[in-house]
Amino acid sequence: MSEDIRALSARALRQAYQSRALSPVEVSETLLDQIERQDPALNAWCLIDRETTLASAREAEQRYLRDDTQGLLDGVPVAIKDVFLTPMWPTLKGSRTVDPAKTLGKRAPAVAALERHGYVPLGKTTTPEFGWKGVTDSPMCGATNNPWDPAKTAGGSSGGSAAAVAAGMAPLALGTDAGGSIRIPAAFCGIVGHKPTFGEVPHWPASPFGTLAHAGPMTRTVEDCALMMQVLSEADPRDAQAAPRRPQDYLAALDGDLKGLRIAYSRNLGYVDVAADIERACDEAVAVLRDLGAEVVEADPGFRSPLAAFGHLFYGGAANACRELGARQRSLMDPALMEVVSKAERLSMLDYLGAVNERLALSERMALFHEKYDLLVTPTLPITAFDTAREVPVDWPSTRWPTWTPFTYPFNLTGQPALSLPLGLDRAGLPMGLQIVGRRFDDALVLRAGHQFEQQRPWRRFPPLAGVD
Repeated sequence: MSEDIRALSARALRQAYQSRALSPVEVSETLLDQIERQDPALNAWCLIDRETTLASAREAEQRYLRDDTQGLLDGVPVAIKDVFLTPMWPTLKGSRTVDPAKTLGKRAPAVAALERHGYVPLGKTTTPEFGWKGVTDSPMCGATNNPWDPAKTAGGSSGGSAAAVAAGMAPLALGTDAGGSIRIPAAFCGIVGHKPTFGEVPHWPASPFGTLAHAGPMTRTVEDCALMMQVLSEADPRDAQAAPRRPQDYLAALDGDLKGLRIAYSRNLGYVDVAADIERACDEAVAVLRDLGAEVVEADPGFRSPLAAFGHLFYGGAANACRELGARQRSLMDPALMEVVSKAERLSMLDYLGAVNERLALSERMALFHEKYDLLVTPTLPITAFDTAREVPVDWPSTRWPTWTPFTYPFNLTGQPALSLPLGLDRAGLPMGLQIVGRRFDDALVLRAGHQFEQQRPWRRFPPLAGVD
């Protein structure tokens, strides 16, 4: 292969395996070596088990030699955020309070689907404790740094997965998103991240964050995102809240054009301050969508900031995650997490139901908005990555992370699909992101719009630290 293995997409890897140009073992060894070189600066991984990974790669290699391949991802290495149960590895969720032995021998629906399709498990990636914030650091694992500047945060809570993909340590990764946790690190690290419609990807055990929490793919291309969605959206009876399965070919849907689509473009949702470089990049991106035949109208959805309602529901979820923990265990945990848990534990049932009412009203507003517009386009974030090991930027007016993620968490409240795409680098050399939001269960259209944009504005760059040509 003339192209660097570390830069190959999952589709390209499958083709190389089938032509015998590469083997799953060769690819896995290359990525494990890349992890060994790059992860000391990034801290994206909390578990690497070379023996298990290579044993899985050798099994895939034999299937190719027998012309008896297994599914859509046979032999493709995948990074797994350490909130997904894996039968051979403990799942600690970034916390010293979890008993590793009690997590073994079980598999999350996403992991079970990957197994059916022959994936190679590459390792587990870092998360803040219980995935509670928009940056990735924990008392157990420390901070995860940004491949474009290791002095900056990778974002979170799927920061380990984003850093691994961005730095050429993995072609694909699993993430979760209860307030932006796929899209935030995707934007900060310059990769693609998709938060599916709630229920589109089965998730078990149920998240303590309830129906805010989505599981989804993190990749370097929209095509690979669609490929992962084809796998991850398979039925699993353990998720009682999963949407009914229906025929859906995410890959085939990428080929449609955008002619005739009505797209609303909101620079700031009517109330967000956005960095000038990001606003300029989003304006340029919208011009590309117009050139592709879409009718783009500048329009805000017209809702007020739902920050208070989101805070009640999300921090209530954090308290739910800690409900069984005693004082000794809590003393081992992230002090900032304990602060929000303490506040959430004082909320009343009426506080909670008021937040539910606001959530329902927002969902209704967005459903009506999408009667007029097929898609909504916004920045993914109003800022680029800031100093690592901090919850908010220096001199930020608030101490809590959702205040700098105003474009992401509203669409956890509504359960809509939302895709983050790389937009290039700002003047400081840090990635920026574009968000495409669609109607509930219209993930295929969101991915198609992202793919068509990507064909016009391809982004295959790697940070200099990655050493990828």
